[in-house]
Amino acid sequence: MASISQPIPLTRSIVVRQVRPDQPWQWLASGWRDLASTPVVSLGYGSGLVLVSYLLVLGLWQADLPYLVLPLAGGFFLLAPLIAVGLYDTSRRLQAGEPTGLVIAVTAWRRPMQVATFGVVLLLLHFAWTRIALLWFALYFHGEVPPLEAIPFYLIDAENLPFLVIGAMLGAGFAALVFAVSAISLPMLLDRDIDVVSAMLCSLRTVRKNPKAMALWAGLIVLFTAIGLATFFVGLGLLFPLVAHATWHAYKDLVG
Repeated sequence: MASISQPIPLTRSIVVRQVRPDQPWQWLASGWRDLASTPVVSLGYGSGLVLVSYLLVLGLWQADLPYLVLPLAGGFFLLAPLIAVGLYDTSRRLQAGEPTGLVIAVTAWRRPMQVATFGVVLLLLHFAWTRIALLWFALYFHGEVPPLEAIPFYLIDAENLPFLVIGAMLGAGFAALVFAVSAISLPMLLDRDIDVVSAMLCSLRTVRKNPKAMALWAGLIVLFTAIGLATFFVGLGLLFPLVAHATWHAYKDLVG
C-alpha cells in the first residue's frame, strides 16, 4: 500500500501523499514492468541516448575540449528529467490503455507548452552549471588548460583532490536543486492542466513531505546514472528508461 497517512492538501485540486520510506523499490518494480511491456520504445529511447552521448564526447575530443566531458556529464543530471519526457508519456499511455510507439515517445514533449517552458528552466540551469564548472576549472588551473594527454593524470593526482571534491560538491548542489523542482513536475505537466510554477512548487512540497523516500530515490538515481557513465554510457541504455518509467509511478504514488 503506497500511502501511510491522509493526503495533505496543497490546493483544492492537488494533494500530496506521504509514502513509505522504501517505496522507491516499488517504483522501480513498476518501471521494470513498463520497460518489459514496451521494449522497443524503452530500449530504442535508451540506445538513442547512448548514441548521442558518444557523438557529444567525440565532438568535444575533436574540438580539443575533452575537459568539458566531466561538466557535461554532471549536466546530464540536470537535463535528464527533460530527456525522459517521452518515457513518462509511454508509462502514462500504458496505464491509460493508449497506443505507444517510439515516434510517439520522441515527440511527446511537443504537446504541452508547459513542458517546453520547463525545459527552458532546465536548460538555463544547465548553462549556469556549465559556466560555473568552467570558471572553477579556470580558477584552479590558473586559466591554463593542461595538455590533453595529461588531463586524466591531473584528475587522479592527489594534489588535485580539492578540484574534484569542490567540483563534485558544486555539481551535487545543482543536481539537488533540479531534483527538488523536477522530481514529479514533468510527469505532472503531462498528466494535468497545470502551470509550470505550480508543478515545481508541488514537487518541492513532495520532497519536503517525504524526505526519507525521496532521499532514497535520489540516491538510486545517482547510483544508476553513475553506473551508466562508468560503463561508458552503455548502461544508460537500460538504466535510463528504467528510472524514467519508475519516475512516472513515483508521481502517481505521491500526488493524488
